[in-house]
Amino acid sequence: MNRSSISREINQNKDSDGIYRGGHAHKRAMERRKQGKAAFKKIGKDPKLRKYIIRKLKKYWSPEQIAGRLKRKYKTTVVCQETIYQFIYEEHPDLVKYLRRQKNKYRRKRGTKARMQWSKALKIRRIGERPGVVETRKRIGDWEGDTVVGKEKKQRILTYVERKSGFGMANKLDVVTAEIVQEKTAMRFRALRSKARRTLTRDNGPEFGDYDQDLEERTKMKVYRATPYRSCERGTNENWDGLLRQFFPKGMVFATITQYRVDQVVRLLNNRPRKRLDYATPRERFRECCNSD
Repeated sequence: MNRSSISREINQNKDSDGIYRGGHAHKRAMERRKQGKAAFKKIGKDPKLRKYIIRKLKKYWSPEQIAGRLKRKYKTTVVCQETIYQFIYEEHPDLVKYLRRQKNKYRRKRGTKARMQWSKALKIRRIGERPGVVETRKRIGDWEGDTVVGKEKKQRILTYVERKSGFGMANKLDVVTAEIVQEKTAMRFRALRSKARRTLTRDNGPEFGDYDQDLEERTKMKVYRATPYRSCERGTNENWDGLLRQFFPKGMVFATITQYRVDQVVRLLNNRPRKRLDYATPRERFRECCNSD
């Protein structure tokens, strides 16, 4: 670099104490550049045009309508809509509220909604990937899950049923969020022996969120999702929920139900003989299978 250029840079951008500091010099250079560009901005240097645009924006005209009206009046393009948008976001952010669609200036890094849904779908393990042994009901530890909904919709009973034994578990949910369902589920299954924790197939409802991987890490189970709108793929769970409905029928306000009452009903169902178990109870069969080698 030429010596005169260096000398000019130092003299032009040095601090008041005579010392040249790179960071301060860069800020001053950027500020001068911004001021220099402002002088050439069409709206900025035309007070009449600026006033017209602000007045029309406050009447809820869109930038496209303003630019189009000016072109119609003067038979030539006075200012384009992109320039008006730039003027609003950079010079007058207080005018954004008059825009019909107040979009973010920059696109979010996480991408579009469609891309997010696609990314989420890749993380879900579908029922078609489930081992064939699960269908045979020859081993213990394969579970199905869903929620039973009350009249108020906001309160539910979270249910899980083991396929081989028909043994069920349930939690009363006073508040339904994916985080709460996740925590209740993890606590339930971590209390069981590892032999009784193999797979879990559950619904696609929003109450289950997209925490499958987290749940797998916490319970050491493989988590699968049934095909949307095909409840028959969780037939064991649907049947058990039907038994539960005898005590908590459709249209019932679940706000009146306590966890104690849910535990009573679950205990009753788990201790009731089942024909498919040769009239053994689900609890007996579950314990028998868990204790066998």
